[in-house]
Amino acid sequence: MSGEHQNRLKSKKIILMTMQAEIQSIAYYLPENYLGNAELAQSFPNWTEEKIVNKLGIELRPIAATQETATDMAVSAAENLFENGCCEPEEIDFLLFCTQSPDYFLPTSACLIHERLGLPKSCGALDFNLGCSGYIYGLSLAKGIIETGSAKKVLFITSETYSKYINREDRASRPLFGDGASATLIVANNQHPTPPQSNPLIGPFVFGTDGSGADLLIVPAGGHRMPKNNDTATELPDGKGNVRSKEQLKMHGPGIFSFAIDRVPPLVEELLDKSKKKRDDIGCYIFHQANKYMLDRLQELCRLDGLNYFNNMRQRGNTVSSSIPIAIVDAWQEGMVKPNQKIMLVGFGVGLSWAGTLIQLPANFI
Repeated sequence: MSGEHQNRLKSKKIILMTMQAEIQSIAYYLPENYLGNAELAQSFPNWTEEKIVNKLGIELRPIAATQETATDMAVSAAENLFENGCCEPEEIDFLLFCTQSPDYFLPTSACLIHERLGLPKSCGALDFNLGCSGYIYGLSLAKGIIETGSAKKVLFITSETYSKYINREDRASRPLFGDGASATLIVANNQHPTPPQSNPLIGPFVFGTDGSGADLLIVPAGGHRMPKNNDTATELPDGKGNVRSKEQLKMHGPGIFSFAIDRVPPLVEELLDKSKKKRDDIGCYIFHQANKYMLDRLQELCRLDGLNYFNNMRQRGNTVSSSIPIAIVDAWQEGMVKPNQKIMLVGFGVGLSWAGTLIQLPANFI
């Protein structure tokens, strides 16, 4: 083997060792229609506008139009991303789409989005079905795709229309959820000066799953386990002031709350230990924006009082897999997130599923 050939191999090896996945840009899309607290207070006499905002921290919830799907919103979020000048559609070589609100059982919605955005035919595309922890799972997938050399620019989209699953007379779910989509550009960064294993721009990760709690947040009918029929479409009271059919979202609020306060504090400890960080090494903590009461309680239990902890969903509601990326953009615009700081992301919810990671945004983040 010639010396020149050996040098080329050595150079390639160095590039592979130092290449890192990095978030370059995030954009989001929210529907034009909003559900306000005045309308909810009229629907649920025991609720007042003040009570709703004090407990949930929500004033307005974006709601998808009747004919607007998660795929439509995904395309709009991606178009907003491209409009900020971070890249062109033809530069994307992999598309990830996280949703629990697909247009069809098949084909995969990612293929539909791929066509509408005009992405290259050489671009990979896939859906994955996950909710409140989905953004962190998607970052782990994008990181793996990039750092194995399979792609250089990954477009990762989240989009949910939970409102289409919710009965208007369900006071447990309707005040919580909003619809929204996000688009994140994750790129290969070959220039970062430190080895990826010592200072990853995305990572490390902590994951967790407990399928025994699947029925705490579920749409029971509509799949092959329980196909739709006349009985599943019948709307019935649940004895707790809610009305819904088996084709609509059923949420056991106390069970979800207990799950979160049980699983999230150990997750935070494990992630700090895994990353060899102290609490005050983290520039900002961004948790899934579930509701204000839960976020306040988690801040206390995770011993994050006095630290930079994002809790603002007043005009968003709980947008499921889109809540964390939307919060990242909002926190950046409010100055709570700075370039090159470590940001802790924590997601938890439907599944039951939970996940956490650290990210670091570049100075040219847009």
